[in-house]
Amino acid sequence: MRVVIVTESFPPDVNGVAHCALQTARHLVDRGHHPLVVAPAPAPGTGPDPDAPCQVVRVPSLPLPGYPQVRVALPSRRLAAALVAHRPDVVHLAGPFVLGVRGMAAAARLGIPAVAVYQTDLAGYARIYMGAGEAAAWRRIRSVHAAADRTLAPSSAARSDLEEHGVPRVALWPRGVDTVRFRPDRRDEALRRALAPHGERIVGYVGRLAPEKHVELLSGVCGLPGVRLVVVGDGPSRGQLAEALPGAVFLGRRTGGELARIFASLDLFVHTGPYETFCQTVQEAMASGVPVVAPAAGGPLDLVAHGRTGLLVPPHDATAVREAVHALTGDPARRAAYGAAARASVEGRTWAAVGDQLIDHYDQVLAARRTVVAA
Repeated sequence: MRVVIVTESFPPDVNGVAHCALQTARHLVDRGHHPLVVAPAPAPGTGPDPDAPCQVVRVPSLPLPGYPQVRVALPSRRLAAALVAHRPDVVHLAGPFVLGVRGMAAAARLGIPAVAVYQTDLAGYARIYMGAGEAAAWRRIRSVHAAADRTLAPSSAARSDLEEHGVPRVALWPRGVDTVRFRPDRRDEALRRALAPHGERIVGYVGRLAPEKHVELLSGVCGLPGVRLVVVGDGPSRGQLAEALPGAVFLGRRTGGELARIFASLDLFVHTGPYETFCQTVQEAMASGVPVVAPAAGGPLDLVAHGRTGLLVPPHDATAVREAVHALTGDPARRAAYGAAARASVEGRTWAAVGDQLIDHYDQVLAARRTVVAA
């Protein structure tokens, strides 16, 4: 099968859309298929990604005003030319919003089936960054995804949101996790001593440092006795968070084996963002054998079994976050039981397993198209 993956982000970017697009391309190659990636060009001076498993066509881009880590594709003929040259059986649209909209239009003109992967809660982001515009964001989402042969939602909550807002032909497709990279035996006692030299329990957050993540909800955790907060990631909110989280250790962006060691060396992982359509970092923590505290909203509802693999708390509730962290950091037996259950719960969610599910979705879309043509 020949596939063009049109993605709003791709490595060296570090975010959920980029990671999922990379894993999708890798899996397609592993299964003997022929993917091509079309993505916005990274910042000038950034070298080619050595891990790219297939050809990557880069489209000119500009940084998003106020958020330079995000780059937006400019109009370009490269996208349509790439589709024509690659002759795909299906076009995969990863988080379509700007480049993906153009990919959808090009696929329609060429009569190529399109599968759109919903990954970002744009309506939630509109509330955060514009104070309004949620209805307009949903109109945009509905318009883009209604043109696809199938929309794939990463969680039950995301699927419900899409269906409630009139998006047709929605199916569930979760995300995989690298259970070889992220595993409990990556725990590093030397790293733990460096992060918590007085033997504190280590509570970690990993993710983008941006307003929609509400990392400031961890402020109460900083005051818990015998607890050290470790923050991994970067973004526009880092300066404010350094003031809001006194005593926290900020490690910046970490990837690969280093990130896996950090995850496994935590005693507890906390996620605070209420707008997650999936929440990959929760799944990586669970694969590392670490219990999780997360909001009872969005993707974490599918991932965290409350009272078995972690605790779900009301969104936006700093007191509830603090109390949940206090309860688990003070109970090592409970943490150990939750961590073991967390690891067991994700062992079947490998990228290979969910990648095969994606190929099944492609096959079903292609079969439906053939049925329409035959009729």
